[in-house]
Amino acid sequence: MRTKRIYLSPPWVGREEREAVERAFDSGYVAPCGPMVDEFERRVAALAGRRHAVAVSSGTAAIDLAMAELGVDGSWTVVAPTLTFVATVGPAWHRGARLAFVDCDETGRVDLALLAKALRDAKRRRGGGVLYVGVDLYGRCCDHGAVEAVCRECGARFVNDAAEAVGATWNGRQSGAAGEMAVYSFNGNKIVTTSGGGALLTDDDGVAWRARKRSQQSREAFPWYQHEEVGYNYRMSNILASVGLAQLAKLPRILRRRAENAALYAARCRTLRPVEGENHWLTVALLKGAAERDALLAAFAADGIEARSVWKPMHMQPVFAKCRAYGGKVAEGLFACGVCLPSGTGLSAADRRRIFAAMDAAGISRKGR
Repeated sequence: MRTKRIYLSPPWVGREEREAVERAFDSGYVAPCGPMVDEFERRVAALAGRRHAVAVSSGTAAIDLAMAELGVDGSWTVVAPTLTFVATVGPAWHRGARLAFVDCDETGRVDLALLAKALRDAKRRRGGGVLYVGVDLYGRCCDHGAVEAVCRECGARFVNDAAEAVGATWNGRQSGAAGEMAVYSFNGNKIVTTSGGGALLTDDDGVAWRARKRSQQSREAFPWYQHEEVGYNYRMSNILASVGLAQLAKLPRILRRRAENAALYAARCRTLRPVEGENHWLTVALLKGAAERDALLAAFAADGIEARSVWKPMHMQPVFAKCRAYGGKVAEGLFACGVCLPSGTGLSAADRRRIFAAMDAAGISRKGR
């Protein structure tokens, strides 16, 4: 009998989501917009502590809408942490902006001193706008208040990429509340999923109205299709929003289960230092170096267990080789020794035993030995 594969962070769905989809079908709203999208937006906004959430097809689409609102183009410099997923800066790249990357500290969060230097340099070097896209890495919030203060001091705009941080907080404030706009992802591997989706979060009525319009091809209020600008096909569907509503109802249970996973791993091996309020989307094991990292990944693969290295820093990516980087050694070190462990909400005791057995097989020392 073939052994069941253990995935890194699979969606935790069941009867509630199935029934929610059936209700959406029964309502007749199978097309992109409908009451489930409206309700999902209300609940996501309430979760984040924002006036508005605009539900779209992905977190990447939400970042692009934020940049469209700011007018990011080739005259802008966009600064971002180097330790992140490419979607954080992909929209800026496509818009022709100059990119700069900033190193992290030992917790994986942005180095504030280097961030200030990068923003000041960007402001001094070019005449266009400067945007910092912050990242709440692996569901652990950066110090939002400190980042906001640095951006104000340096004259930079701040959009928070909280794609990985639904339900995470910093000083009691939700990840989606930081920045003049923020972004959530509801991709299939995230804490809350809609299968695929995202949201743009804002307190500005005008921003929300324009983002919804742009996400639906920027159609004007005429009885025919009239366009004064070219928009995007980014709107979330009613069916996917129904899944998201069921998932939001389960969020407290999801967060508890993820925290249990993280605690068990922390008792077993050295992990990335915990941060108060994190959602434990992915737990990161810190090993002795690249050789031990690769040995563990090979042992996991041999037993049908999905894991992956920490994000390869953006300044190490070939496509961004000519971009400016501030520091980078800390992020490079985390990439060399960090492994994202299977962290799914539905991990069973048997799954955990298999994972720990694979770690033993790879020669990963137990904590305290």
